Amino acid sequence: MSFVIAVPEFLSAAATDLANLGSTISAANAAASIPTTGVLAAGADDVSAAIAALFGAHAQAYQTISAQAATFHAQFVQTLSAGAGAYANAEAANVQQSLLNAINAPTQALLGRPLIGDGADGTAPGQNGGAGGLLYGNGGNGAAGVNAGIAGGSGGAAGLIGTADPVVPAEPVRPAGPADKAGCCTATAARAATAGRRLSPAATAAPVVPAATRGYSATVGPGGSARPARRVPPGSTP
Repeated sequence: MSFVIAVPEFLSAAATDLANLGSTISAANAAASIPTTGVLAAGADDVSAAIAALFGAHAQAYQTISAQAATFHAQFVQTLSAGAGAYANAEAANVQQSLLNAINAPTQALLGRPLIGDGADGTAPGQNGGAGGLLYGNGGNGAAGVNAGIAGGSGGAAGLIGTADPVVPAEPVRPAGPADKAGCCTATAARAATAGRRLSPAATAAPVVPAATRGYSATVGPGGSARPARRVPPGSTP
């Protein structure tokens, strides 16, 4: 595997030199345009006129090619400058991250949180977001839940200056559909019948005839009315 070593300062310097070279060539082409494209004939004969026209045609063709070359040169310089800027930004980001890691290393080791920087976002389903820096930084976003109805991960805690991200809401649970009918017909259970036969209303008891006084007898007449009692001598049948 081959490695490419690039120095952004050298690339920027090369792009600047090429831009200056292109400007010099363009100025020279512009200065030579009028004298070469408008060549006058040396004499009034046809040969002189033909030679002048030939030189003028070559000069015009050269100007066309030089314009195309100038366009390509400008694009090349622009690409080289962009590459130099990309290398410079990448190195600056690496230096910044290295410096940030050096600053956060003590607090990360002692308290489990960085001093400066945003917390990492949760990646696994339901994972909580990372905590932000103690001094400055926003909390990371919590990841969404894997199943419906289960809340996602909590957002990471923010630092002294920062914003904590909210908990990811749970996905709504779909309402259950109507129950399917059984294979056979079902019926509602009938009400339980009253056990036993219904009792008929109690018969009214007949009036009790008072017992006759000893030595007297009474005959019950129709309708339950008693006749006057008469005395029965002892030893006789009433």
